Amino acid sequence: MLHHVEVWVPDIGRAVASFGWLLEAMGWAPYQSWSGGRSWRLGGTYLVFERSPALSAERHDRCRPGLNHLAFHVEDPDAVESLAARAREHGWALMFPDRHPHAGGAHTYAAYLENEDGFEVELVAIPRP
Repeated sequence: MLHHVEVWVPDIGRAVASFGWLLEAMGWAPYQSWSGGRSWRLGGTYLVFERSPALSAERHDRCRPGLNHLAFHVEDPDAVESLAARAREHGWALMFPDRHPHAGGAHTYAAYLENEDGFEVELVAIPRP
């Protein structure tokens, strides 16, 4: 089981506004808070967003080696659509709108979102049996 992931961000305020809103909307609870970072927890796993003084760039490039995106299960297609619709108010933009909600393929119902710092998340509906 995954223990935690730490993501370095160029602006902690923007990270809290975008990631914090999204995580809490999906049931993650605020976990830790300090001047340069925040974390959210779900079960035994937590996600950390930190503005490190050792940061070497001001924008994340998901096409470079390293993290491409974070993918989260959400309960169903309605939840995908609800989150995607509200995401714009919290700093997210829908990626691949011409292929939404099947940008990941015909058998995947998902929304791909990118925030202004270049981080991508994928919200994937749990398949119905």
